[in-house]
Amino acid sequence: MKRALIGLLALGLGLGLAQQAPLKIGVVVSATGPAASLGIPERNTLVLLEEQVNRRGGVAGRPVQFVIIDDASDTTQAVRATRRLIQEDQVLAIIGTTTTPASLGMIDPVAEAGVPKISMAANLEIVFPVDEKRRWVFKTPQTEQQMSQPIVRDMAASGVKTAAYIGFNDAYGEGWARAFEAAAREAGIQVVASERFARTDTSVAGQVLRILARNPDAVLIGGSGTAPVLPQRTLRERGYRGLIYQTHGVANPDFLRVGGDVLIGTRLPAGPVLVFDQLPPDFPNRQVATSYVQQYEARFGIGSYSTFGGHAFDAWAILRPALERTLRREQPSNLAAFRRALRDELEATRNVVGTHGIFNMSPTDHLGLRFNEAAVMVEIVRDSSGKLDWKLLRTFR
Repeated sequence: MKRALIGLLALGLGLGLAQQAPLKIGVVVSATGPAASLGIPERNTLVLLEEQVNRRGGVAGRPVQFVIIDDASDTTQAVRATRRLIQEDQVLAIIGTTTTPASLGMIDPVAEAGVPKISMAANLEIVFPVDEKRRWVFKTPQTEQQMSQPIVRDMAASGVKTAAYIGFNDAYGEGWARAFEAAAREAGIQVVASERFARTDTSVAGQVLRILARNPDAVLIGGSGTAPVLPQRTLRERGYRGLIYQTHGVANPDFLRVGGDVLIGTRLPAGPVLVFDQLPPDFPNRQVATSYVQQYEARFGIGSYSTFGGHAFDAWAILRPALERTLRREQPSNLAAFRRALRDELEATRNVVGTHGIFNMSPTDHLGLRFNEAAVMVEIVRDSSGKLDWKLLRTFR
């Protein structure tokens, strides 16, 4: 009898949702191409969230529809997808995309149309300064400036006096070069070489030889996805024995799978969700991060989660309450007014606990994360079962 009643309630809920026009949210992710290892968990997370939200009654009694487009890790395709979502699908807001260059390229079309966007890429310039265009743009991942701090602190604690940098020859790599070199200079660490490589390069021998000629104590590789394996492998094959650091752009299972043993001992800053089960019991977002990982792995398999799916989870954690508040005073049928009101509500976000930290937006801060709650330092190790894994080295609270 109880099961029948629950079934009838669920059926009634479903019929009620079916009668409502969906709240359309555009999503652009890099599910194929060089950034696929980042974009796939983002897409998976949003598919999972859409199912959960609609099964539980939607948002304010309305179903939610994520209109998801793959930009193939290409900026031109990301911009084209953004225009389609705005003009043809008439979405209320956009989540995306995965990479820094494409996220920067999406700023103009969302600003021109007055559509709020939440990026899942790292670069500070996506949201700073908050000018007439960037007032429409928010983001969830930590910036290079925030993540340079744990790297430089770890280098200093390890006695590093000289360091080299090799990063992508695009906005992601350049942003990291500026942030790291400034932080290193402030800490008294001399950066003796600064090299670049393309995401699709198959050899970095020349760059690595120039780095080796300067004999640095440590090397930071500024890349994301699986491409940063190439310079790390080349450094080790050429005999480099110093410390190697990576950025939070590689915190995914595919990086470990592609790199293998050459990655052991690598250090990197990451969002706390990466080591959710190693966090202190009183860490502010341990509970949210643990719940997210359990839900993701129940759907996509044990060991499949990454920090990038967490960025998508956090985007929805911010967007959902903003949608609920906006629906109390505006209707989606007045699309331009609804988008403006939604932007204002996103900027009013306070104390939203996500998988990477606690978000508090303001008119001058469209990220809202504090470094000490949003970053931990980890090392790649081989665990007792023989599997490559992430080991928490320290938190910064």
